[in-house]
Amino acid sequence: MPTLSDLTAKGFEILFVSHARSILEGEFGETLEELASVLNALELPITEIIGSGGGESKFTQRMRRELAALGWTKHNFEIAKVVDGVQKESTSHEVDHVRRVDGVGVLACEIEWNNKDPFFDRDLENFKRLHAEGAISVGVIITRGSSLQRALWQAVHRFATDRDIRSYDDLETHGYTPTPKQRNNVLKRVERPRDPIPFVDAWTDNFVSNKYGMATTHWDKLIHRVDRGVGNPCPLLLIGLPDKIIQFDSAPVEELDEDDVSVDPTVQEDG
Repeated sequence: MPTLSDLTAKGFEILFVSHARSILEGEFGETLEELASVLNALELPITEIIGSGGGESKFTQRMRRELAALGWTKHNFEIAKVVDGVQKESTSHEVDHVRRVDGVGVLACEIEWNNKDPFFDRDLENFKRLHAEGAISVGVIITRGSSLQRALWQAVHRFATDRDIRSYDDLETHGYTPTPKQRNNVLKRVERPRDPIPFVDAWTDNFVSNKYGMATTHWDKLIHRVDRGVGNPCPLLLIGLPDKIIQFDSAPVEELDEDDVSVDPTVQEDG
């Protein structure tokens, strides 16, 4: 079975925090191989980059199903404070993927493919509390790696170029329908009298910045929080998915509803 070292050779970013390496390699060797096997087989069709905007894209759903099939299932941790046999308060902490190993411990995993970046704070603080209560041994976060984040513009541009997309009419023949706001922002740059730019460039700029912008979940945002101590001292395994998982297929793009698009709030409309 593949190991995390094999993933590193394929471009995955792997970071152990707070003795997570010794815990995982010493106590969870087979379980770590399970996780590595799922990640090693990942493929991300370009049409899913174009047609799936939120955290529950087909790509994410496949990863979830494969982890669940290996015993990494959703769990809601309930922590209660009891005084003289009377429960005074309780809190719950839901984690999407929990793997229990009898006689060893518990791993908790969250997938943040394309969410708003404050979800990292939620995940890390959740892991910190659960670890402090002895509920988990290590927290795991899987997100877009820095190479994948950097490659998105070129990948989307290649999609449009390969399919000879020069207008929104061309995009619609491939199953992609923009929101009115997206259409207007792009056409303002394409049709302006001074320094107009090609449709494919304007659309790629708008699409990537709106959907996979800097305020969404990706490796740099995660590391920034960990470097500030968010989640400390919970042992963590952080995994960044590489650009090599992108596959250029010829399938149609699934149509998006406006509410499916993750918008980066830092993006300004082009004047």
